[in-house]
Amino acid sequence: MIFKERVKLAIEFKKTDRVPVQIYMTPEIQEKLTKHFSGRDLLEVFEIDFRDVSAVWKGKFKKHETLTYDIWGTGYKEMKNEFGTYSEAYDLALARIKTIDDFKRYPWPDINDYDFSTIEQQCNKYKNFAVCIGDAGMPDIVNGVSRGRGMDQVLIDIATGDEVGMAIIDKRVDFYYEYLKRGLESAKGKVDIVCLGEDCGTQNGRLVSPEVFNKVFQPRLKKFYDLAHNYGAKAMMHSCGDTHEIMPTFIEMGLDVLDAMQPEPKGMNPEKIRKICYGKLAFCGLISTQQTLPHGTVEQCRAEARHRLDVIAKGGGYIFAPAHCIQPDTPIENVIAIYEEALGHKLN
Repeated sequence: MIFKERVKLAIEFKKTDRVPVQIYMTPEIQEKLTKHFSGRDLLEVFEIDFRDVSAVWKGKFKKHETLTYDIWGTGYKEMKNEFGTYSEAYDLALARIKTIDDFKRYPWPDINDYDFSTIEQQCNKYKNFAVCIGDAGMPDIVNGVSRGRGMDQVLIDIATGDEVGMAIIDKRVDFYYEYLKRGLESAKGKVDIVCLGEDCGTQNGRLVSPEVFNKVFQPRLKKFYDLAHNYGAKAMMHSCGDTHEIMPTFIEMGLDVLDAMQPEPKGMNPEKIRKICYGKLAFCGLISTQQTLPHGTVEQCRAEARHRLDVIAKGGGYIFAPAHCIQPDTPIENVIAIYEEALGHKLN
């Protein structure tokens, strides 16, 4: 069974030869694993069923001696801890937008600075795999805007319906909608999955009230799900935290796969959420990156992997993956152990 077919059948809750597998890594873990496997391509080592295609940014970035800027004008500073390095938002340019006039004068990125001409060629290269376009940063309303505006301010904007704040949010939403639309058009039907992101939960429950979700998030997210379906692709959305209360709404909206499923929050018991969603919403994730992978033994990691394979993957609807990017303090033997369980053989 080829990779593409395996993913398609799993999402449709049909029988496959093995569970599809995905991997998310921090650069430090990727470096350690690459060294362990003597420089081999990790996507091949772990038999990953997915491949990404993307447009090429041809525009300019703001230059600075110590900060790195993104296309939205946010400047990032490299911050180190004992385990790894993270790019943290430092120059919050969007926070300086106070009025609609400021909004109109701001140097927003131009979608025409993306080159989509190689998308179909990339799809052809990965024709045996489940081809994905997009990522967890699209549209990523809360996290994406907060990196340039501040988390507190974005949540206030949403709660109050602030004119300036909502205009910024819609600028991001519309930009990534157009990016994905052009990408899908360029792919000519060869994209299998549109990847999206919006953190709708916290460790203790939903991020916003049902009223706010329905008013602000639902219409903006649903149009991305519809876009995927209009081009014959599935919609797959990353969401951290406890989203069990929102899952029926995701199903009504047409989401196909919920990604980065965290098993730690109280409401995210894998068996319980499977009952809520079986046959209607597939899962990707559920291997703990907060507890089991970094702090468990090899056998505990194998046991969690076997549970997901024997219980959650039974009958389809599951993509085996870590719940988030595998963090730098994770022993690589634990990572190897879970994938050996998923693939059913030793990795050499």
